[in-house]
Amino acid sequence: MKTRIVCLWLWLATGVMAQEQRPWEQYLNEVMTAEDAGSATWEETYELLCELEQHPMDINRVTREQLEELPFLSAQQVEGIMEYLWRYGRMESLGELAMIRELDYSQRRLLTYFIYIDEKDDDERQKPPSIKDVAQYGHHELMATGRVPFYERKGDKEGYLGPKYRHWLRYQFSYGDQVKAGLVGAQDAGEPFLAHENRWGYDYYSMYLQLRNMGRLESLVVGNYRVSMGMGLVMNNSFSLGKLAMLQNLGRSAYTLRAHSSRSAGSLRGLAATVDVGRGLKLTAFASYSPADATLNKDGTAATILDTDYHRTETEMAKKHNLHALKTGGSLRYQNHGLRLGINTLYTHLDRELKPNTSILYRRHYPQGTDFLNLSLDYGYASPRVALSGETATDRKGHLATINSASLRLSDIVSMVVLQRFYSYAYNALDAQSYSDGGKVQNESGVYLGLTWQPAAALRLSAYTDYAYFAWAKYQVSQSSYSWDNMLQAVWQKRSWTINGRYRLRLKQKDSEDKQTLTNRWEHRARLGADYAGARGFGGCLQMDGCRMQGEWGAMVSSSLLFTKKWLRLNGGVGYFHTDGYDSRLYLYESGPLYTYSMAQFYGDGIRYWLMARATIGKKLMLTAKAGVTDYFDRSSTGSGYQEVEGSSLTDLDLQVRWKF
Repeated sequence: MKTRIVCLWLWLATGVMAQEQRPWEQYLNEVMTAEDAGSATWEETYELLCELEQHPMDINRVTREQLEELPFLSAQQVEGIMEYLWRYGRMESLGELAMIRELDYSQRRLLTYFIYIDEKDDDERQKPPSIKDVAQYGHHELMATGRVPFYERKGDKEGYLGPKYRHWLRYQFSYGDQVKAGLVGAQDAGEPFLAHENRWGYDYYSMYLQLRNMGRLESLVVGNYRVSMGMGLVMNNSFSLGKLAMLQNLGRSAYTLRAHSSRSAGSLRGLAATVDVGRGLKLTAFASYSPADATLNKDGTAATILDTDYHRTETEMAKKHNLHALKTGGSLRYQNHGLRLGINTLYTHLDRELKPNTSILYRRHYPQGTDFLNLSLDYGYASPRVALSGETATDRKGHLATINSASLRLSDIVSMVVLQRFYSYAYNALDAQSYSDGGKVQNESGVYLGLTWQPAAALRLSAYTDYAYFAWAKYQVSQSSYSWDNMLQAVWQKRSWTINGRYRLRLKQKDSEDKQTLTNRWEHRARLGADYAGARGFGGCLQMDGCRMQGEWGAMVSSSLLFTKKWLRLNGGVGYFHTDGYDSRLYLYESGPLYTYSMAQFYGDGIRYWLMARATIGKKLMLTAKAGVTDYFDRSSTGSGYQEVEGSSLTDLDLQVRWKF
């Protein structure tokens, strides 16, 4: 015990002197809040940025929709890039990004990870590639990843249908950014492989083919895909970021259609296309028929649609693919000279009636039935100084939802965003995902005000306040309630150093013990961090987190180091945490193998440490291994139910092989 603590503090003392995360990983860490940490949409966003980094976009062929896939760009910045390309033509160097006034240093730095300049001339690039060229010059990538736990859960001994190893396989063929095709197979720990309902191997599969920039055909996807329209009131099963990220993209809307190449569930399956009709008009249409997990009532109707995607036990397996959904819809939008108008629609038919238990008060207005229809009008205007975005939607019963934002660049150093939303407590949209405090596009109205001030080139201050009112009952809240969320963040960046600090104060209401009144629950969270990107392959970071909630305290200090030398990359981290209970839990982000999102929560008293090695052998083969250990000092077992592990230490080994050919 004493040896571990001494080693910890020696590591922490040297960690800040030696950057561990890539800039876009650092960006995610800066804008991530406690609610975001466990969100499936953040995992999807992480995997998307991994994909875009490994397969960047040609800046001279990029479309507005492709730029909108990057969550850190605002509407003004997207408009500025498109205007520059229209006005001055082809970029010859990424240094030209400095000529775009709307982009600051941090955006230019992030962009360089996701774009490149194709050396082909304009006439050659405008021609659709021949099948011969695609076959001859395309690139193949095969990746296998697995996790080996050096412990047994209770379910591994009795209860789980499959082995304790998590593993997945990913194959992708690509030709520039125009052609992409692939297959993903994934298996969670405890799920059967080549057995039971998974006799075809993996528990989850995703197959896709995507063509881009083929004349007027901007995008065509066959197989699994994701769609985002407007500000997400009708359809958004792509990414969605939180409140701090809102200050980066200034509340913009997005139209994206992309192949689903990750392991997360929730994608559409079928056919989708975006066509440039001309004169500023673009048309997106899609059709999908895909299964979903659901719990069933005794009469065979569906009580709840599930998104956990776990099939480890007989009970979980009995819920697999109990429901199938036909979804079809699309958008017609006009965009020219900064003005945007769009019409979006989605029709959904379920092969089982959705019939939740509405006798429970907070479920009274949950979606019900077999057929759902949503329509919306989205609108916006972007100029170098002002950007307006909004969407107003209705369901088939006429219930409304609307969200509207205005962002202003008051000067070159000050910008602000104001966002208003009203989601009726009876509004139903199965695939809606937009800005909210309560996590759903339903039963919420509120106002968000954010401000960014950059008094010096190296210093950026950001702050927001967000008030939300919930007219109907919620889980653990049996009457109308409200919340109030505030945050202040400072980031100082100069040369090799990045220092950031934040403080968050949040108020939420919940039922008192007698269920007659509401109690106010105040939450305080703070963070102070330092990153250093050293020369000669060295880097490191040091971070301190604290939390106080409901009389509980929690704190964590963590550090990581990086060493890179030609073909070898070594990095590791360590963190000590101590909290009074679960309410004061803390979160820690770690680097991991490619396409592997690693965000864990910790409570109690313990230490977490990990080491990762990545070796690139030639230009084709990359090997990665990561070992991580969590030691608890305050318990003799961890987890509960089937996840319970006897002992106070958990050790995992992640292995990954990538072969390019």
